[in-house]
Amino acid sequence: MKKVLMVSFALCFVIALVFASGVLASQKDAKALVEKAAAFVKASGKDAGLKEISKAKGQFDKGDLYVFAYDMNAVVVAHPKNPKLIGKNLLDVPDTDGKLFRKEIVETAKTKGSGWVDYKYLNPETKKVEAKTTFVLKTGDLILCCGAYK
Repeated sequence: MKKVLMVSFALCFVIALVFASGVLASQKDAKALVEKAAAFVKASGKDAGLKEISKAKGQFDKGDLYVFAYDMNAVVVAHPKNPKLIGKNLLDVPDTDGKLFRKEIVETAKTKGSGWVDYKYLNPETKKVEAKTTFVLKTGDLILCCGAYK
């Protein structure tokens, strides 16, 4: 009985470790994609950068990992998955739990320059509302973001 419990515990630990490393890898990938987009914006200019970020299946759209951008007031200025959002101020639009996460995104960008913000959002690949953590990076007067679904 003791061996069965030890094996079960070890198996649970390994599964938890594999799951956690997958989430961390996605967060690492999200941050790297935002940093790549920031470098592109700096090298190519704001207009070219926003155009490229908005390109569906472009270099900043990797399935459920994609860069999107706000201005400093939470107006969407680039989005590869939902171009209908471009030009809309989403500051006061909450997630499904009522969290005004875009206020936190703007505040993080303005006060820290970068960071992570957690909320729930519709995954465009699975079509389900899922927990998401988003890396935020202030680049000039833009806020570049990429989230990893948990």
